[in-house]
Amino acid sequence: MEQLKDRVAVVTGAGSGIGRALAQRFAAEGMRVALADVDEPGLAATRDLMVDGGTPADAVTTRVTDVGDEGSVDALADHVFGTFGAVHLLCNNAGVFTGGQMWTRPAKDFEWTLRVNLWGVLHGIRAFVPRMIEQDTEGHVVNTCSVNGLFGAPFSGPYSVSKFAAYAATEALAYEFYINHLKLRASALCPGGVTTRIHESGRNRPPSLMTEGTADQEFIDDVISRTVTHGIPPEKVAEAVIDAVLTERFLILTHDSYAPGLRERAEALAAGRLPELPDFESGG
Repeated sequence: MEQLKDRVAVVTGAGSGIGRALAQRFAAEGMRVALADVDEPGLAATRDLMVDGGTPADAVTTRVTDVGDEGSVDALADHVFGTFGAVHLLCNNAGVFTGGQMWTRPAKDFEWTLRVNLWGVLHGIRAFVPRMIEQDTEGHVVNTCSVNGLFGAPFSGPYSVSKFAAYAATEALAYEFYINHLKLRASALCPGGVTTRIHESGRNRPPSLMTEGTADQEFIDDVISRTVTHGIPPEKVAEAVIDAVLTERFLILTHDSYAPGLRERAEALAAGRLPELPDFESGG
């Protein structure tokens, strides 16, 4: 996309963290922004911050949305196209975290993380992309995949599985845009430690998918809490997304150490070795 002003952006997970920062940054570029989140108070707070910061009230709309539910995301798409008439930038950003060793966590942990982190992306693509293609305008899809979608991490099985899958979906989507000569592009946003509420994901977990905690889960929850505390601000991630959309960059990394880590990972895999892990807790 060559310009953002007067275009329309959709951001899921907009009630806090990276989603909120994206929404505010897009509004600063003169975009109209649709905010979606399952957290209704957080959603309202983001809208209030934007309007108080100078965003025209008619340039922002909200809708409580459960991205894991296809009908809810379809209703979001109907709302946005009905309100603004178009969508040019789709950020499938909503995400949750649960960890623990692969053999200790029950199926409900995997079901919950896949429901939000993978199916949220897939529902977003299926609900919005056909209409974005029909518009026949420049557009971009940004899927938040996490650095855990590039490096498998111990004690983070459910999360890593969901994020690797989200990354694969994004790469496939980008190829399909290219092969079909469409005016759309796709990016995989792979942040590391960011000061968000990802360590508090359980606040929005459906009662039917609640599980009992284990010692390994408590261990990784503590690690994630430290990573978040020392992470970069979400506003820095939003700046990287803006740059990627304008320059059509596919992979968006937030930490300098990850690019060398990817090279080392590729070399290790090519040699048949288990790759070294990056410093996930680094805030640099």
